Amino acid sequence: MKNIFIILLLFFATNALGQKKFDVGQIKTPYGEILIWLYNETPHHKASFIKLAKAGYWDSLTFNRVIPNFVIQGGCPDTPEGFTDSTMLLQPEFNSKLKNEYGSFAAGRDDNPRMLSARCQFYIVQNKNGIPRLNNKYTVYGKVIKGMDVVDRIANVPRNKEDVPLKPVTMDVNIIQLRAKALKKLGWTEF
Repeated sequence: MKNIFIILLLFFATNALGQKKFDVGQIKTPYGEILIWLYNETPHHKASFIKLAKAGYWDSLTFNRVIPNFVIQGGCPDTPEGFTDSTMLLQPEFNSKLKNEYGSFAAGRDDNPRMLSARCQFYIVQNKNGIPRLNNKYTVYGKVIKGMDVVDRIANVPRNKEDVPLKPVTMDVNIIQLRAKALKKLGWTEF
């Protein structure tokens, strides 16, 4: 009888995990879709991204800075207004386990001494070797789980001397929900 109970308990526990839905960032671009796992280790950045995405904040904005072998950056442009509105700033959530590696999703910021994140701006690391000099200086709060080929294409679009794409790379940013099974099909098992 104990064995049957244990088997049933394991079955229901495994089935419950498979049925749970996880919030995943989705960025639709003219070059394809990018899916982003948002880390629980950075709860304020994750919650802010979800709130802004659900509000459609980025849907009229673009990837405004693209540098091959470095990053693609989207959201509010690099203007003083983007960094002085206190409602758009977040305390950093540095985590030594979350590095600026290929596919990392992180918050942009200016050179402010408190290293406050601009919640309206994000970047994706496109350098295959990562960018260690950014570790613990910019909050990494997610990882691309699908669409690095899209990121690579965006990083290599024609751009001007300020690294602004000559043709705007638009974004449609959403939150979608995926089950564990769908995440595993994408090769993601860190939930």
